[in-house]
Amino acid sequence: MRLGLTPEHKQFGDAVAALLEAHGGAEDLWERLAELGVPAVLVPEEHEGAGGDEVDLLAVLEQAGRAALGEPLVETAVAAKLLAGVGGELADRWLPPLASGEALVVAAPGPYVPHADRAGLVLVGDGRAWYAVEPEPGSLTAQKSMDPLRRLSAVRPAEDAVPVADGDLAVEAYDRGAALTAVYLVGVARKLIDLTVRYAGERTQYGRPIGSFQGLQHQIANALVDVEFARPAAYKAGYNLAYGVETSSLDASAAKALASDAALHAAKVALQVHGAIGYTMELDLHHWLRRAWSLASAWGDASHHRRAVASALIG
Repeated sequence: MRLGLTPEHKQFGDAVAALLEAHGGAEDLWERLAELGVPAVLVPEEHEGAGGDEVDLLAVLEQAGRAALGEPLVETAVAAKLLAGVGGELADRWLPPLASGEALVVAAPGPYVPHADRAGLVLVGDGRAWYAVEPEPGSLTAQKSMDPLRRLSAVRPAEDAVPVADGDLAVEAYDRGAALTAVYLVGVARKLIDLTVRYAGERTQYGRPIGSFQGLQHQIANALVDVEFARPAAYKAGYNLAYGVETSSLDASAAKALASDAALHAAKVALQVHGAIGYTMELDLHHWLRRAWSLASAWGDASHHRRAVASALIG
């Protein structure tokens, strides 16, 4: 196994980064991502997808975190892999339009699912079982939020909901959501540190930049250490899911715990360094703060995953 990104992986990530920089606020952003082939990565070739794996998404997800992308990359990736594993009529009907971007299919632990109000098919569940729900048009209303990642709709499987997965496939889907969210959080945390370093170099106090104060330097450095520890763990989790390594569930939990802690630490330091202005909407900082706070608990928070790691190691 090669634990590193190929030039092609990096080019894919760079292409997505360039798109997000140029069109980050566009209403047709999901269609533009589909043109680059992002939703198609985990869709098998027989369903008109790219037939890729989690490794192909690592650079993309980190760049998405750095851009505070609000589109459901993780949710569609989990859905694509889950439907591919299930197969049958549901996969035949939904995977091709998912790959092309013509339809949105999302998967997330319930009952509150991001972007479910936009989706044609919602897969809701946890590490034990997943169900398919096809919402009637207009039947789901997203909770109002300034953060597009928290466009949450309540999706509860009704009696006629279709069971799609249980056992190992259900566990793997949940692990995939945790691992891919960890990669996204690494990008969020790294961007928070970059913003903090830049502000510390511009803001002056007592006649010099506050970034020259040793106390602030230590805080920022400690947050950066957390990010640099979390990144290889997150990448390893993605690799092990792609290659079916036996410890992939353990690695996904370790990655999510480390990435959640790193993102929350970076957010705390960013607020401390920015001071009162960091709490306002005047700065773009709030986009990444909201990502860190909301996604640190998505697919299980750090405490949940630390317990999972402890259980796996000591029984």
